[in-house]
Amino acid sequence: MIPMADKGLAPGQVGVLGAVVIGVSCIAPTYTLTSGLGPTIAAVGTHVPAILLLGFLPMLLVAFGYRELNHRLPDSGTSFTWATKAFSPWIGWMGGWGLIAATIIVLSNLAAVAVDFFYILLGQIFAHPELADLRTNMWVNIPTTCILLAIAAWIAWRGMESTQAVQYVLVALQLVVLLGFAIAALWQAHNGSAFNSTTIDLNWFNPADLPDIGTVAAGVSLSIFMFWGWDATLTLTEETKDPQHTAGRASTIVVLIIIAVYILVAIGVITWAGVGDTGLGAGNPDNQESLFAALAQPIMGPAAVLMSIAVMASSFASLQSTMISPSRTLLAMGHYRALPPVFAKISPRFRTPSVATWVSALASGVFYTVTRLISENALWDTITALGLMICFYYGITACACVWYFRRELFTSLHSIIFKFLCPGLGGIILLAMFAITAYDSLDPSYGSGSSVFGIGAVFVLGMTVLGLGVVLMLWTRLRHPEFFAGETLARSESTSDHADVLSEG
Repeated sequence: MIPMADKGLAPGQVGVLGAVVIGVSCIAPTYTLTSGLGPTIAAVGTHVPAILLLGFLPMLLVAFGYRELNHRLPDSGTSFTWATKAFSPWIGWMGGWGLIAATIIVLSNLAAVAVDFFYILLGQIFAHPELADLRTNMWVNIPTTCILLAIAAWIAWRGMESTQAVQYVLVALQLVVLLGFAIAALWQAHNGSAFNSTTIDLNWFNPADLPDIGTVAAGVSLSIFMFWGWDATLTLTEETKDPQHTAGRASTIVVLIIIAVYILVAIGVITWAGVGDTGLGAGNPDNQESLFAALAQPIMGPAAVLMSIAVMASSFASLQSTMISPSRTLLAMGHYRALPPVFAKISPRFRTPSVATWVSALASGVFYTVTRLISENALWDTITALGLMICFYYGITACACVWYFRRELFTSLHSIIFKFLCPGLGGIILLAMFAITAYDSLDPSYGSGSSVFGIGAVFVLGMTVLGLGVVLMLWTRLRHPEFFAGETLARSESTSDHADVLSEG
């Protein structure tokens, strides 16, 4: 292991269980399923289990690469640090930007979903449906969303002990509710009381039955978004009890838990509702914005209020835990002078990134306010464009694993599998998905159907965010050239007996 650069974070705060809970929370299974399962069913029908497995595969392959890099180079900068060490400061900077941009964008969406279900829950509790309508009032919605972002930032700023205490309760709640929902749906489908009882078929798990590569690409792109977030466990490396192993083990466990939960719930939904596009069918466009909002009451009866609580809890839990990822990456970039040094400031009381945490919350609040004022479509198209950034920085990091370990790839069977084949294949798949999604999103019909000068809004938004990263990188190069000169975080080549030491910046 190469010694970590001391950034001032509090070590020994997180064990494997705590890291797993935070990883599951970042993925936010209840939030992700309610917003992502409907569009996936609309795209691939009953083959959702097959698509989930296809999306899970590159995530698992990349997770192995992340684990190997974390074992050799434990650092809160993750993608930024590893791509810099493997390739160059320029590629590393853009890898870090991809992670930061994606997480800041999704933070705004998580807060927005939590606010939606907060007002829905108020309407259910007080039996006043008009309270639920407050979520559509822009002048109520935007301030509430910003307040929620501030609360999440405050909890994250107070340190990992506060974060873990909140997460244990919220993650347990949503997993129990999801399990109850799936069991109820399967039971009703079995006894014939479901909306459209559909018999489980093994072909649902067979991707060869999908009609064309375009359908596969669209489904996998949605599936990848549904798995995104597990790598947040690795940004905690410097705060874990065992920096070499805790985060890597936790990330693998997280993706295995999530695939099991997703497939169980997907099967429950399809067997109960079918994939039709009318009524309570899972393929009905009217149900896709929030599938659980449509199906929870018919399936769970009076217990449906628990689903509202679970979705709100999932959104807030993920909002709070996801705050960890961009703040640690910004901290690392400030520490190595890839950004102004102010981002490296640590709270002396809580030993957490102070400036980086609050800047993440502020940037997310500004992004949400601007896009919401522009239009609802602008907000949702930007969320759709997340797939581009996710594939971009995951793909770069997976390839960085192969290149960094290139001199020892064939020294053992372990190296061949986990340093070469797994991350190499995962990286190729994700970079190919980036290219395919970018091409498809040129079509104005992609996403909400909006366009800018005849070009799909999703493509324009995705490329604009990445282009902004290039501009900021060039500005940083002028103001802080030492990082780009390799003086604060030098590119290195790994060998089996490598003894490199990270610069202290």
